[in-house]
Amino acid sequence: MRKIKLLILFFLINLPIQNLKSEIIIMRACDDKQDEFLKNEYILNLDELIMIRNYVYKEKTFQKYRLTDLSVKKSNSYIRNIYEEGGKILTHKHGYPQFYTQILFEKGKKEIYMKTVLNNEEGISKISTCKKIEKFEKES
Repeated sequence: MRKIKLLILFFLINLPIQNLKSEIIIMRACDDKQDEFLKNEYILNLDELIMIRNYVYKEKTFQKYRLTDLSVKKSNSYIRNIYEEGGKILTHKHGYPQFYTQILFEKGKKEIYMKTVLNNEEGISKISTCKKIEKFEKES
């Protein structure tokens, strides 16, 4: 019983001393090879393992997509789960086991890539370059 009390006391003393770190990377003013945006940003929360993309189409791009899909909105936001692998940040696979895509980020780099896999054949293409990267580390 005494050992359990000592163990609990040890955790209660050491728990507040340990710092919990979270890292958030915001990539702003990202261009695109196909489309034009008024706003295009990616927020990578490495603590919660989510990516949030916020964008606003320019009128010309909005009208192009609106012609074929009435559900397209001029401004939108979506969230994807992410994970880290070998110094790279990837969104979870989107698609089927034989064919899927992922957005790929490299820490500290301004480029964003699309990873496409078809029958275990991998292709990577650059989809965007961001003009501004902000990195926030929060300690609690």
